[in-house]
Amino acid sequence: MSSLVQSVDWLAIAPPTLAAVVGLVVLVADLFIGDARKAVLGWVSVAGLAASALMLLPLRGGDRATFCLTGDAGVCSYTADRFTLVIQFLVLGGALLAALLSVTAIKDADRELPEGEYWFLLLSSAAGAALLPASRDLATLIVALEVASLPAFALVGIKYGDRKSSEAALKFFLSSVTATAVSLMGISFVYATTGTLYLTRIADKIQKVDGQFDTLAQTGVVLTLVGFAFKTAAVPFHFWVPDTYVGAPLPIAAYLSVVGKAVGFSGLILVTVVAFPSYADVWGPALAALAALTMTVGNVGALRQQATRAYSAVRLLAWSSVGQAGYLLVPIAAAAYSKDAEKAIGSTVAYALMYAAVNLGAFAVAAVVGRRSRLNRVSDYRGLYVQSPLSALLLGFFLLCLAGLPPGIIGLFAKVTVFSAAVDAGLGWLAVVMAVNVVIALFYYLQWTTLLFRAPEGEPVKHRVPAPLTAALALTAVLGIALSGAPQLVLRFSATGLF
Repeated sequence: MSSLVQSVDWLAIAPPTLAAVVGLVVLVADLFIGDARKAVLGWVSVAGLAASALMLLPLRGGDRATFCLTGDAGVCSYTADRFTLVIQFLVLGGALLAALLSVTAIKDADRELPEGEYWFLLLSSAAGAALLPASRDLATLIVALEVASLPAFALVGIKYGDRKSSEAALKFFLSSVTATAVSLMGISFVYATTGTLYLTRIADKIQKVDGQFDTLAQTGVVLTLVGFAFKTAAVPFHFWVPDTYVGAPLPIAAYLSVVGKAVGFSGLILVTVVAFPSYADVWGPALAALAALTMTVGNVGALRQQATRAYSAVRLLAWSSVGQAGYLLVPIAAAAYSKDAEKAIGSTVAYALMYAAVNLGAFAVAAVVGRRSRLNRVSDYRGLYVQSPLSALLLGFFLLCLAGLPPGIIGLFAKVTVFSAAVDAGLGWLAVVMAVNVVIALFYYLQWTTLLFRAPEGEPVKHRVPAPLTAALALTAVLGIALSGAPQLVLRFSATGLF
């Protein structure tokens, strides 16, 4: 009789596990540390996230898997392959930069933030987000999605007594729970037709579904995608984004804009190309339509902010992130039609890496401006070059990257990669929609950029930028500039190895 006790590959699961353990340590330590020394919790959290990211290095040698079926070692719940490591690097790196922004934000907050709970929630969410790309069964995928999401609800509403924060958290929570419930219904349909939750086994068995259950299987495929589409802020699951970003502490808005999207698109990739490749005729057109709608609604929404006299920079970045989500969805949709699905998926990962670096950089500059202007309106950036030349130059560079214009070569390279994925897959109409949206986005990105170099309306006031903010700016700037110099490194790094 074979043993039912599984051996655990602790090295394979080290990155998310270490983040979770440090979160627990911070929560317990908070009980014994006096108020005067609470700041040390933030630096412990930053160190923990950095250590979690470093634990990816020993895993580069080859694929590792654990929590496998005792009768079939090839069917596992957790796999640390190339795709997993790239997304975990993106997630943990994004969480680390959000943590650096948080160290300053907590100190400057106009409302007292509970530091122990804040860091525990951020590390817990990061652990769930790092677990998701390694998940290879639908149960683990949903658990990871919820572990990443539930602490994020609390982080959005953590500003006690702030009405906007509370409303944003409630809207985020209710819409997310609804999307997850729909996904769970879809998973139950998939399980009913295949009898398994493992992604590779679903891919085999769903091809042999009896004709009378084919409609049930198709419905299950579509409904399963909903929860992950919500996390990517795809239309029509995007309506929570603007209010949530504005109501949340700024570092959490930055975290959701990057790590939340990484969770969503990695889940979509695993569910579509790994579990449901035989139903590409169902999810392919659905994702293509979602991509077109998402980029259009996001960019038009950002453009409409121009009509508001005192529109928020964070709200503009929120609508921009919806538009960027549309570009991220294009190669996943293209994978349904492409002969080289791995290349198409690699385009999404490459675009996500570019977007993460420059979008977090834009939020870092927004944090700098937010220290002297609580409302953080776009008009507050007028003449930023006079007050802080380096911050203005960096924000201009990040915005040009997002727009896809030189000298933001990495942004242009990423957009061309996504565009070519659509063309190669025969989705010419989607490529045209993307081209039109890139032109629309140029207007609000360039308008914000030119504002940085206009003469300031009042007397310029210079502020010292704290060390954590400086570190976040430096990391994103070095990454963006280095990749603009050698953009081919992104494609080489983002080769997924899923197939």
